[in-house]
Amino acid sequence: MRDDVQIEVTALDGLRGVDPGVWDACACPEAADGGAPFDPFTTYRFLSALEESGSVGPGSGWQPRYLLVRAGDEVVAVAPLYAKGHSQGEYIFDHNWAHAYERAGGQYYPKLQLAVPFTPATGRRFLTKPGWEGIGRSALVQAAVQIAAENQLSSVHITFCTDEEAAAGAEMGLLHRVSQQFHWTNPGYADFDGFLAGLSSRKRKNIRKERETAQSFGGEIVSLSGDQLQPEHWDAFWEFYQDTGARKWGQPYLSRAFFDIAQETLRDDMLLVLAMRDGVPVAGALNFIGRDVLYGRYWGCVEHHACLHFELCYYQAIEAAIARGLSRVEAGAQGQHKLARGYMPVTTHSLHWVADEGFRRAIEAYLDAERAAVDDEIEVLTAYGPFKTAHVEEQE
Repeated sequence: MRDDVQIEVTALDGLRGVDPGVWDACACPEAADGGAPFDPFTTYRFLSALEESGSVGPGSGWQPRYLLVRAGDEVVAVAPLYAKGHSQGEYIFDHNWAHAYERAGGQYYPKLQLAVPFTPATGRRFLTKPGWEGIGRSALVQAAVQIAAENQLSSVHITFCTDEEAAAGAEMGLLHRVSQQFHWTNPGYADFDGFLAGLSSRKRKNIRKERETAQSFGGEIVSLSGDQLQPEHWDAFWEFYQDTGARKWGQPYLSRAFFDIAQETLRDDMLLVLAMRDGVPVAGALNFIGRDVLYGRYWGCVEHHACLHFELCYYQAIEAAIARGLSRVEAGAQGQHKLARGYMPVTTHSLHWVADEGFRRAIEAYLDAERAAVDDEIEVLTAYGPFKTAHVEEQE
């Protein structure tokens, strides 16, 4: 314990006044030796790219209120906190909570979101220097709740936190919610055929057929990262991203400028898979690279070809993870269609503080029932997975 140290928390509306090294010393201390962070999404370069590109900030519904915890003159913990005017771009859905709160005469928005905008990827949310985990985490939670209470905000939401953070937050009295995603795991496959060998015969045949269909679209598939990425690749991908964003969300979350900034500061963190026909990109999938995980994030196309989505988003990601020795692919939110392609159901976690005591009790009861339902669904879906069972399979 460091009870003799004065703890002070500051909330900032921008990262420009924060030294990148100071932020990253808390956000990704594991990368201090020049290696990759566990994930890039809480790094200074990623969060500042969102801010500098206008993807968050005025007019976006995501107003930054970054938290910095100081022990004396040393910054020992930070967190990406945002004031939200809606529930878009979060992937832990609370629209029903908002409707119920407002039907009862309350004002649900604005609320506070301690999260990475537009990014349903599990990672640390209470970002502390090694040795400051307990004090830093407690200070960040208390500060977020205090800001909400002082400004008469309805709630605080901490989304896609780690298992450890979820347990610690529940001990602090925060409401614990579980949700579900589909992840592919790598026990040490030598190649894609090694993965296929573990599947049931029918699923193995189906994947081979899908890959053959996709790869006969009339062009080639290329994977680009680091200095292989060039500005013209983002011109093409922006067109893909706009189309997908318009269909799914009404408008894209990220601005065009984000990809220009990403080219300069994030290209080593990204893997862009493109389908090229006659030298022109016609479809693409964007992944982010962590120390041990590949994160599938965005997909889009200007030409529709059978099974190409599965190939670029799921099978190419598996091949890349195997080649890089990564242990997991996180393929984003939702999508039971991922199950047949080797992506198995897992739980994800979020934490919630609600100001109104009566509403809090109602949500707590709802979350108890929801956790049981999610556990049951994961058990059922796992049984329907594509991997071999102990039963004797039919001969191919």
